Amino acid sequence: MYVPLPARPARLCVPAQVQRLKESCLSLNSSPSLALGAHGTLTVQPLPAEEQLALLFHLTDLAPLVGSDEWPPHPPQATAEAYLECERLIRRHSKSFYFSSQFLAPETRRAVRALYAFCRITDDTVDMAKGDPARALAAWVLQARATGLMSHDPVLVAWHDTRTRYNLSARLVDELLAGVAMDLTISRYTSFADLWLYCYRVASVVGLLVMGITGHAPGAEPYAIKLGVALQLTNILRDVGEDAARGRVYLPQDELERFGLSADDILAGVYDERFRALMRFQVERTHRLYDESWAGIALLPQESRFAIGAAARVYRGILDKLTANRYDAYTSRAHLRLREKVARMPRIWWDVRKL
Repeated sequence: MYVPLPARPARLCVPAQVQRLKESCLSLNSSPSLALGAHGTLTVQPLPAEEQLALLFHLTDLAPLVGSDEWPPHPPQATAEAYLECERLIRRHSKSFYFSSQFLAPETRRAVRALYAFCRITDDTVDMAKGDPARALAAWVLQARATGLMSHDPVLVAWHDTRTRYNLSARLVDELLAGVAMDLTISRYTSFADLWLYCYRVASVVGLLVMGITGHAPGAEPYAIKLGVALQLTNILRDVGEDAARGRVYLPQDELERFGLSADDILAGVYDERFRALMRFQVERTHRLYDESWAGIALLPQESRFAIGAAARVYRGILDKLTANRYDAYTSRAHLRLREKVARMPRIWWDVRKL
């Protein structure tokens, strides 16, 4: 199942990127997913993972193929230290995930935290890029997809060890990387179906990879996918204001229109009954996805159920806070304090035990 990651900050296309994207649309005119909208603005629809990553490399001067040169194997002590660095990174950047992952068995916890750290740094490679974020991500993707270790970076060392040890799916890794790449080219989502694909890639895929580490019974995947989408939607609803400040609107445009709103209204911070009705609709749908995914916890190994159940319920609590704030996602950031997380544990333990 899914272990929640932090919300990814919005990314803006800088002018040079926009120009390269326009050129890409013209040079890749065989793809119906790329087009120039009215007034020369760029409209890019989600692409299959391979095409999304191909577009990423098209925007840079890097080749998508990984060379055969590899670093020599790291000594066990260096690998152990790399895992510790992943743990330190998680403790700094995601208190909720760090809290919930403590309930995993030691070896599983170490691997899942390495996966999380890899996802976190993948995001930061774009967010913290000093130059071209597309090139920074492409360079990281080259190393992340390599069959052998090509770096002394501790996160990549731990990631490579985890990926190899658990034989994690390369196809799923590409889906995850394609999800991050979507943030470089897509700033609006036409429909919930488009947003679902984004949530699947950046969240549900993480859950599927986690299950590659924990193990699972047949039939667990659909539940993991729904839980991942629910958790990413929770991120999106919590961070409406922060994303708007960066020029990004994740809420589907057709649903905005249904409630009499537009993307410009979200960017302007409109907070009225229309916005509250929209958010109420979004929160209720996300709650349904949490409910529909809960039975999947029973398809995980016994020793992993409580940790994943705790992660899901703690994150779901953000929706309760958002509702209590009358859906104001502009002036306050909904979150649970440590004591509130701890207070939920007995009920979560009991609900998991009943599965």
